[in-house]
Amino acid sequence: MAVVRPFDKLPALNSVALLLVCSDEGLQRQLAEAMLREKKSFTISIHLTTSLPLPSERDHLRPRIDMIVFMIDIKSKCSLKNVEASLAHVDASFFLGKVCFLVTGVGRVNYCSVDMNAIWKLGEVYCSPVLMCELELEGVRVATAQRLLRMLQICAGHIPGVSALSFGTLMRSSADD
Repeated sequence: MAVVRPFDKLPALNSVALLLVCSDEGLQRQLAEAMLREKKSFTISIHLTTSLPLPSERDHLRPRIDMIVFMIDIKSKCSLKNVEASLAHVDASFFLGKVCFLVTGVGRVNYCSVDMNAIWKLGEVYCSPVLMCELELEGVRVATAQRLLRMLQICAGHIPGVSALSFGTLMRSSADD
C-alpha cells in the first residue's frame, strides 16, 4: 500500500486524471458520470475508490493523478472518518492546490450528523478548498461537475498563467471573505 504522489509520473498530453474518494459509491458514480457527459477539449480519466491507500500491485498501470476530491456526506459520520483516515495516505505535496473536499447533502441540514466545524477545520489544516453541494439535484450536480472539471484543468497545468497552488490560495481566501 503506497502513498499517492502527484509528481511521480509524467503527465499525458491533453489528458487529466481525477481520483474521487467517497464511501457512498452511488453519489460518487453519479458525479463521475456527470463529469464525463460534459463537453471538454481534453481526455479525462476518473478513478473511483472508497478509501486510501490504493493497492500497489496496479500502481504501474495507474496514470498520474492530477487532483484528488474527497467527498464527505454531511449525513454520515462514517464518511468523515473515512476521509480523515485516507488523508494519511496522500503525499504532502498534493496539498499544494491539488486536493479539495466536496461536502454533499448540504440541502438537508436538519439531518446533519457531521459537525461543519470539523469539515472547515480539515480544509484549513490541509490548505484545501471546501466545496458545498447537493448532488441529488441534477442541476447542482451538473454545476459541480463543471466546476470540478475547471479545477482539474488548472491542477493538470492546462490553463496558462494559473497554477494549482495560486488557484487553491485564491479559493481559500475567497471563502474567508
